[in-house]
Amino acid sequence: MAESPSHKLGQWIGFLVEAIVKSQIEPFCKKHKYYLDCQSNNRPARKGKKVAWVDNYGNTHDLDFVIEKDGTQKKTGTPIGFIEVAWRRYTKHSRNKVQEIQGAILPLVEKHKWNNPFVGVVLAGDFTEGAIKQLKSLGFAVLYLPYNSIIAAFKKENINIAFDESTPDSEFKKHVINLEKCPSAKIHKIKRNLLGIHRKAIKEFMRSLEQKLSKVIDKVIIVPLYGNANEFTSIKQAVTFIEQYKENRHIGEFKKFEVYVRFSNHDKIEAEFSNKQALREFLQYLSTAFVAG
Repeated sequence: MAESPSHKLGQWIGFLVEAIVKSQIEPFCKKHKYYLDCQSNNRPARKGKKVAWVDNYGNTHDLDFVIEKDGTQKKTGTPIGFIEVAWRRYTKHSRNKVQEIQGAILPLVEKHKWNNPFVGVVLAGDFTEGAIKQLKSLGFAVLYLPYNSIIAAFKKENINIAFDESTPDSEFKKHVINLEKCPSAKIHKIKRNLLGIHRKAIKEFMRSLEQKLSKVIDKVIIVPLYGNANEFTSIKQAVTFIEQYKENRHIGEFKKFEVYVRFSNHDKIEAEFSNKQALREFLQYLSTAFVAG
């Protein structure tokens, strides 16, 4: 089945936004000696063109950008940042796209939770305030490039790509042909126009990335837990137990270590370990993954 002209135009805009995002993230990664993986990279360390990572359940997720610590062209590093780019023209599709992004990134965050990775999304086009709020509530840094500002960036170079649901295929074809013929110098100006329109928002997004990945360990709290299990068949019995319990008693067998790691940017990692060896391995990992404050 032939690809529709409207889909081609959407892809073209999506690739443009991805190029803009890469132009901002790549210098940051080079500065901090991180490896930035994306589909445009021809990388021997992975199979195929897709940037694919597997979660704890064996599911594969294709991503747009992954920032790795100690990664190279030939060696996969430790993932410390996941960034997705999404283009949607109409708000009726925005909630589904946001849920798709969550489904791709959150399982990977869970698998690599000890890395406390950065999670970011660049949304372009039309997204509802509710969809954006949903991502932010889950810890995503969100950069939003509205449809009107994208149209304005093109219009400044005398290119009109405005469209809606009533636009005929013939008009979409014209847009795609004009873009394919567009000189690279003009495309570069369009990117600069969009960067200029959203300079403040882009700066804030990059600041979030910087703060997340430059954090240092502020403190490590270890709580050894002891006690015997107490089971009750009613709430009344449980309340009676609590009322009669003496907090200063230290009885029962060792249960586990609870560990709380606090970072300079107020991030935190919480973990539980049933023995010293597992806890020691965790602390050794922290010593290589993060710098102590």
